[in-house]
Amino acid sequence: MTFDETLRKVLVLDFGGQYAQLIARRIRECRVYSELVPYDTPVEVLRALDPAGIVLSGGPRSVNEAGAPTLDPAVLELGVPVLGICYGLQLLTKLSGGVVARTDRAEYGGMDIEVVADSPLFHDLPREQPSWMSHGDAVLETPPGFTLTARSRSLPVAAVEDTARRLYGVQFHPEVRHTQYGQDILKNFLYRICDIAAVWTPVSIIEESVSRIQAQVGDGRVVCGLSGGVDSAVAALLAYKAVGDRLTCIFVDHGLMRKGEGEEVENAFGRHFHVPLIHVRAQERFLTKLAGVEDPETKRKIIGEEFIRTFEEEARGLDGARFLVQGTLYSDVIESGTRDAAKIKSHHNVGGLPEHMDFDLVEPLRMLFKDEVRVVGEELGLPDAMVWRQPFPGPGLAIRIIGDVTEERLHILREADAILLEEVRRAGLYRELWQSFAVLPAIRSVGVMGDERTYAYPIVIRAVTSEDAMTADWARLPYDLLERISSRVINEVPGVNRVALDVSSKPPSTIEWE
Repeated sequence: MTFDETLRKVLVLDFGGQYAQLIARRIRECRVYSELVPYDTPVEVLRALDPAGIVLSGGPRSVNEAGAPTLDPAVLELGVPVLGICYGLQLLTKLSGGVVARTDRAEYGGMDIEVVADSPLFHDLPREQPSWMSHGDAVLETPPGFTLTARSRSLPVAAVEDTARRLYGVQFHPEVRHTQYGQDILKNFLYRICDIAAVWTPVSIIEESVSRIQAQVGDGRVVCGLSGGVDSAVAALLAYKAVGDRLTCIFVDHGLMRKGEGEEVENAFGRHFHVPLIHVRAQERFLTKLAGVEDPETKRKIIGEEFIRTFEEEARGLDGARFLVQGTLYSDVIESGTRDAAKIKSHHNVGGLPEHMDFDLVEPLRMLFKDEVRVVGEELGLPDAMVWRQPFPGPGLAIRIIGDVTEERLHILREADAILLEEVRRAGLYRELWQSFAVLPAIRSVGVMGDERTYAYPIVIRAVTSEDAMTADWARLPYDLLERISSRVINEVPGVNRVALDVSSKPPSTIEWE
């Protein structure tokens, strides 16, 4: 599904590489719309989508391996500029008659490349460039009609091109920040080779979203699942801009929110934006359903089911509203599983939805990444505190309690999390972190407090830096900040006697524990 059938776009063919989604994200940073599609999308479908350019992503396999993903050669004859990255370069090479083979000089990590020929891809860029490599196979012979444009110290081919057919390939990863001029290379491909204008802007996104909502819902009534986070807030304002008072926001307070968030949501939307709002207090209902449930996927599905059923019950009193607006993001869809991206976890608003609902879903953010949503939120006039609020999962604290969800554990986690966020803000680090939160594993450990033995819960500090949640690195928080958080949590939150720090990145971990 494309965001706008008439918008000039670049399609990223996904061969299963870890950076495939990042390529689309980087292209959008150039204000050009890009979308991820399966590598074996039929050429007729690609032609109908009328892309201005095509990018072939990296991939984990060898192009010489039996059963490895391949490309219909007809794609290269569409007359559309093609950029192959890593596996994509090797596939271009093999399909065009070159030689790709495994060598004893694989390149992983930082590597300088040398531009050895004039190329529109490297226009106005230095001859020597730091880049990021991650490959075992290598191009040993360029195909007929292709020109070598860059090489590295270890291997003879780092970039090639066939300008007559508008085919380009690079062995390194321009989408990774470690490639110093990677974004400039992508801009050269987009602006100089594909001849695309930078028109993917917040204003164009808003106009297109409003138009799509109006076309979908007609004169129908609409409800929006409001959580208070930036995703649902932006989705709600887009819907309100599209249908006005035919929208009613429903805030289901499931009792799994952070401290004080229920009141913040009601104040912001009911008083600041004057959007019709129903506040449903449903903690007992959700906790009853979650009682004794420890499996994280089951938790998510229960919460997703109860959200929808609650919406359905409330909507019956709204003159038959049958459209439900959700703040589903592109990253939610990807993580919940596509054919080429294995399911990591179900999101309550994607994989956790019940099979049968009384609603037609309206998802104006479904093709947007988080930072795009924030920019749109600013354009819509959302307060900074809401726009830049750190992501919070729809299932709330239920998936930050590792084990059975109880009122006691919720209270402990809520208080510990509030202390952590207060200290992070006080240290001036809140906007620098993608997420910072507390996790409560439902285990107990021995401690000593006031000369007495304790047997209480641990709290785990989780803080990460990221750009789009597809990858994340654990944040190197200052020791004095960690000490303050630990001291306050242990002294101020009854039931806790130990604080630990999660120092794992994504991958191999995920940001949330469940």
